[in-house]
Amino acid sequence: MRAIQVRRNGGPEVLELTEIDTPGPGPGQLLVEVSASGVNFIDTYQRSGIYSVPLPFTPGSEGAGRVAAIGDGVTDFAVGDHVAWAMTPGAYAERAVVPADKAVRVPDGVEDRTAAAAMLQGMTAHFLVTSTHPVAEGETALVHAAAGGMGLLLTQLIKARGGTVIGTVSTADKERLAREAGADQVIRYTEADVAESVRELTGGRGVDVVYDGVGESTFDASLASLRPRGVLVLFGAASGPVPPVDPQRLNSAGSVFLTRPSLAHHILSRAELDQRAGDVFGWIADGTLTIRVGATYPLADARRAHEDLEGRRTTGKLLLVP
Repeated sequence: MRAIQVRRNGGPEVLELTEIDTPGPGPGQLLVEVSASGVNFIDTYQRSGIYSVPLPFTPGSEGAGRVAAIGDGVTDFAVGDHVAWAMTPGAYAERAVVPADKAVRVPDGVEDRTAAAAMLQGMTAHFLVTSTHPVAEGETALVHAAAGGMGLLLTQLIKARGGTVIGTVSTADKERLAREAGADQVIRYTEADVAESVRELTGGRGVDVVYDGVGESTFDASLASLRPRGVLVLFGAASGPVPPVDPQRLNSAGSVFLTRPSLAHHILSRAELDQRAGDVFGWIADGTLTIRVGATYPLADARRAHEDLEGRRTTGKLLLVP
């Protein structure tokens, strides 16, 4: 079968399309014919070596497809079922081995590509607005990269919970997408100072929470945008990791809170995985959540997908299709 492999850490050029043996499912595992795999910044962190992963490896932390074979001990799934998964490596391939306890059944009416696009970012948006900082009606949130895959999902879910969204974007086209998703105010960070604009838009108060998946280039503005005792949720590092932070800065900013959560710690049990995935699929079905696939690439074009993602040339979710 064909798969993308990383044999050495580096830029997008290290993503190689190769022929490898088709794996068989072990006990408690599924072999899935991959319909689509999601492209995420975590894939770029692993590829570059920011996150250490033993070499060689096949990237891809989420996907969806049809079960082709099941291993011993699997009772919840059968050959032919359509499943989706997240936080399990190896999705950049024609077939992937997935632990059965990490897979969820794709509901009728949801296409595999939509499921692949919804799993990692959808469940991440879920825990960010319901667990990390449960957004309350009337609160105001600052969402960085509001036209990206995560930004569009966060905006929709914050609005569904009765919150107000201030989004940051770089272009007029991205501003349009953010507003279509429900953003109340949009700041073009290429033209205005973000923290100053936030203070103006909130009457000097600041926002209750900042959702920051950008990292190094936005961290200072995020901190300066918070109200006293506000929450800075740092969930990614698209622009690079944030340097070490003196805790005194949190005091100076108004006794604010800083957290760096990840999805892995919010789907620790089967019940929690089912709840978050079930909510996401339910929101897709009832129209609360629209999944925008910004671009779809053939598996062989994984390098271009990473280049486009890191070059901030994309909106919405990116998918690879074998």
